[in-house]
Amino acid sequence: MSSKILADMLYALGVLSMFLLLGTYIRAKVGFLQKTFMPASVIGGFLMLVLGPIMLNWLPFPGDWMKLYSLIPGILIVPVVASVPLGLSIKSSEGAIKNVLPLALIGMAISMFQFTLGFGTQIAFADMYDFYATFGWELGLGYVGGHGTAGLLGNMLQSMNLPYWETAQGVAVTTATFGIVGGIILGMVLINWAARSGHTALLTKPSDIPESFKVGYIKDISKQPSMGRETTLSASVDSYAFHTAIILAVCAISYWILGLAKGAKIPVLQDISIWAYCIVVMFIVWGVMGKLKLDYLVDSKVKSKISGSLTEFAVIAAIASLPIKAVLTYLVPILVMCLLGYVLTIGFLFIMCRLFLKEYWFEQMIATMGMSTGVFLTGVLLLRICDPDFKTPVLANYSLAYTIVSVSYFAVLNIFLNALLTGGAWSGVWISLGLGVVETIAAIVISRALFGKISN
Repeated sequence: MSSKILADMLYALGVLSMFLLLGTYIRAKVGFLQKTFMPASVIGGFLMLVLGPIMLNWLPFPGDWMKLYSLIPGILIVPVVASVPLGLSIKSSEGAIKNVLPLALIGMAISMFQFTLGFGTQIAFADMYDFYATFGWELGLGYVGGHGTAGLLGNMLQSMNLPYWETAQGVAVTTATFGIVGGIILGMVLINWAARSGHTALLTKPSDIPESFKVGYIKDISKQPSMGRETTLSASVDSYAFHTAIILAVCAISYWILGLAKGAKIPVLQDISIWAYCIVVMFIVWGVMGKLKLDYLVDSKVKSKISGSLTEFAVIAAIASLPIKAVLTYLVPILVMCLLGYVLTIGFLFIMCRLFLKEYWFEQMIATMGMSTGVFLTGVLLLRICDPDFKTPVLANYSLAYTIVSVSYFAVLNIFLNALLTGGAWSGVWISLGLGVVETIAAIVISRALFGKISN
């Protein structure tokens, strides 16, 4: 590898950065984008897509840049996923755990039912389209996982040398965009209805969303939140560099283990995706740090900012390199499963949360809906409208439930991939439907055991 190749990569990343900044500026100035809370990375990515060689070709990007951009999400998502267990804490009171368990199971169930709907869409349109094996999986990956998980899908499929990985990644980006925009708009509609119908605990009249949430920044320096604790001093090592080193070291160990498994041709282990190894290794590393009482060296906020930064670049790169022609080939089934996905997600969460969550059922439902159509922060945003000062315990319950859902979600992805490649869409339907039903029943049983019959 020559210095010129590295310089070209830096140049390409620099252009991504320019469009990320441009997206930030446009978000702060355009009212529609503020109302839909469109992330700057999504705005910048679509600008690059439209102006770049894939569509209008107004920008003189070198041809190999699009290939590089399509690869970036699959690479960056590895440390993002690896970071999930780092700093994980499930310490909570018994009462809080009681509230979290049904909510987490409900969140896990809807993620599985979204998979079922996606695979069912492939089956329903099978006579009209020449689908690739994993089509439909993108609904759940885009809705629950968000744009970043599109890179994870691309990484999984590319590592198995499947030729349609770019198309699948592009479809996942599309469903994620539908999810986050539609989820926020529909969430606002539901909040207005709930406030007027008396279903919100604190909100009696829909209030204005803080200006800072709309434009994406806070002018008052005294009100800007902290990015985390400085767990190490720069005289030795910068705290961000220290946290990044832990994450990347785990990635290196995981690649080494996967390499050994492939070299020895160990069944099953050689086919497991790299990110799955990363999660297991990070759980071990974090567990050892806890046993050695070194957990004070890790701050969850710092970890989140690192993974968040990587996700921003993964998202903008994935959208900028979206294979638009291939995605448009499946436009009708994509629209059908996205629209039905809204109905399924909102309907299921509304019924389950109202019947089986004891307190603040609507607040917990709207936060989980945000997570199930976008990302964690989408849920926080919608909750923030219902509970402006976070006076209820919902944020804590939702955060812990999200952690449980995320870990369980990533744990089953390899199972689905192998099932789809060997048994087709029907195997995906039965597995996801079975898991979803079991999790739904578990949520009902635990709710009844803990709270009895609930009247909301």
